[in-house]
Amino acid sequence: MDRVIEERGAPRAAGANTPEAMPPEAPLAMPAQPLRAWSRDQARPRARPEAWSTPWATRAFVGVGAIVVTGFGAREMYRVVEVGGVTVLEWALLALFVINFAWIALAFISSVVGFFALFGRAALTRPDLPEKLTSRTAIVMPIYNEQPSRVFGAVQAAYEDVQRLGFGDHFDCFLLSDTTDPDVWIAEERAFLRLRELLGPDARVFYRHRAKNHRRKAGNIEDFVTRWGGAYDHMLVLDADSLMTGHAVIALAAAMEADPDAGIIQTLPLVINRNTLFARVQQFASRVYGPVIAAGITVWYGRDGNYWGHNAIIRTEAFASGAGLPDLPGKPPFGGLILSHDFVEAALIRRKGWAVYMLPRIEGSYEESPPSLIDVAQRDRRWCQGNLQHSALLNARGLHPLSRYHFLNGIFSYLASPFWMFMLLCGIALALQSKFIRPEYFTDEFSLFPAWPRFDAERALTLFGVTMAILLAPKVFGLLLYLLHGPSRRAGGGTIRILVSSVLEVILSSLFAPIMMLVQSGSVFQILAGRATGWNPQRRDDGSIPFSAIVQRHRWHTALGVVTLVTGAAIAPSLVAWMSPTIAGLLLAIPLSWLSGHLGSGLALRRLGLMLIPEETIAPEIAVAARANAAALAEGGSDDAEALVAIHQDPNFFAEHERMLPAAPRRPKGAIETDRVMAAAKLSDAEYLGDAVAWLTPKEKTVVLHDRALLALLARLPREAPADRIEVAGASQ
Repeated sequence: MDRVIEERGAPRAAGANTPEAMPPEAPLAMPAQPLRAWSRDQARPRARPEAWSTPWATRAFVGVGAIVVTGFGAREMYRVVEVGGVTVLEWALLALFVINFAWIALAFISSVVGFFALFGRAALTRPDLPEKLTSRTAIVMPIYNEQPSRVFGAVQAAYEDVQRLGFGDHFDCFLLSDTTDPDVWIAEERAFLRLRELLGPDARVFYRHRAKNHRRKAGNIEDFVTRWGGAYDHMLVLDADSLMTGHAVIALAAAMEADPDAGIIQTLPLVINRNTLFARVQQFASRVYGPVIAAGITVWYGRDGNYWGHNAIIRTEAFASGAGLPDLPGKPPFGGLILSHDFVEAALIRRKGWAVYMLPRIEGSYEESPPSLIDVAQRDRRWCQGNLQHSALLNARGLHPLSRYHFLNGIFSYLASPFWMFMLLCGIALALQSKFIRPEYFTDEFSLFPAWPRFDAERALTLFGVTMAILLAPKVFGLLLYLLHGPSRRAGGGTIRILVSSVLEVILSSLFAPIMMLVQSGSVFQILAGRATGWNPQRRDDGSIPFSAIVQRHRWHTALGVVTLVTGAAIAPSLVAWMSPTIAGLLLAIPLSWLSGHLGSGLALRRLGLMLIPEETIAPEIAVAARANAAALAEGGSDDAEALVAIHQDPNFFAEHERMLPAAPRRPKGAIETDRVMAAAKLSDAEYLGDAVAWLTPKEKTVVLHDRALLALLARLPREAPADRIEVAGASQ
């Protein structure tokens, strides 16, 4: 036993000669910001007021245009239902239609602005590199139970690309782990040490693991800012599925240096590396339609924009002084920790007097998307709660009007689903009323003519066509710009394949839409009923979901589709025709969901040249490098680790793990930590490593890996079972 301890003690001195996992701390205060107390004198003065312009004309065009289009839709819908008088149900249908129509009218007018902003120009550009930089930027990637080889491979690719371009002295990379799975945590540490070996001891790549993921991702970033933020002028925030070229990273830092009033500069990340059917639909839509939508909001948002939480550069001073998040009063889901923190951080930074805007045309900003419909639904549940939570922030003092609009926009992005559902139910109720309830043709009020419950069918058909045109217009605008750009058109498979892909995307999106309508409506109702959500890691791979889980998730959607079809057929065939896209999506919910995560279907489309994007035809060098790095790290065993075995069998790694642990907090006398007591008891009873692996729960294992005293107990255990236990086991067999 003494020999084992001596073996593990010897390498520690050698390990101390390697660089620390984190640089020296440079604290920066980040106070929580008040929501109910604010005065204008608390905002900073603008450094360059002459360069600060507000696009009033464009905002007027968007506002007036949305009102005019909505007014036209409301008038036409009123004329549809007012034949013979308007009943209570018809008024409800009209109100719901106007709410939904206003939503698509605003998107339509915004896309018109984006179309003219990009017409004759490439959607993406590669800015010239600056001659020099004077600032220091931290590239930070918060991670939570992710596959280590993927995230470390992506960071390695970005770091090496920046180094290759000659700006490496201005950028440090930080992997900020909130991982709770002990096996993944140890795999992260092994991947980090392997990455340090590959990049050399002078590499400015760092890793920190938090023992408790307090305040989730927002708390993870806040912890970095308050402990190390003082050493950096900016931080470039990435998600675990983000990827950015060195050129884009440097361009963002140069843009921050050039604009001393900028607080956040957001890029438009394109979706890449996706292969399942659903993910390829999203990837194609992001590449073809995304730029025109982003260009539109960029123009009329101006310097009062929003932040999506990743692939953006933030001035550290602005974030620390203005974006400290308070907890909301009350209990979850509407109170407590702010979930969708990025919108709130943008609003608070803008309130402080900093500009928040987007540079959507910077080439080289990428992300990935969830692989299936169910994965999107799981992520959407958390986003739904976070966005609805913003209702408590609408009356916060001092916010810019557009910041309040961003909150409202996010809220309605989820309320739109139940509004749509209620509108469909109103239509069904009106059809039932006209068929089965005897109408009162002559009311108590004097009238020469009866009040017939009728619709103007011809006008209704026209309005339907107008609504579909407005709904699809942003996609048409994006498609036209895409086809007019020769390099994109050729790399995307040519005009015919792109057109076929666009039609296929519209069909599939139309079928997926009613499923998501019910999913989001269910999330809204659950949140209104007081049910909060958890924080589950996002699935990133292209693997399919078991069919039994799909059936369980969508069986009620299918049943509702059957009921709607039977009810509609009993009332009127025209009702079935009107609701056919919705009915079809619900009836096919189970096979559609299965197909959405099916890898073979997505790859088959790729082989046919459909749903193809230029970044697949000519893969970005940064994506190729990230995949190669991830494969090399995976082959080196970075992902495969039983935590206790990995740390026990490698004395050097044992020493490095201990070095990366923070100082143990002082435990109050008499305070008993159940998991620690149980872990200590089990380690004391264990006769060899296998006992510890078999007996310790994941929570107890995590406690052991955080506790130097318990690690010493683990180190004393022999690797193999005692000979007498082996003999007994053999005899029993």
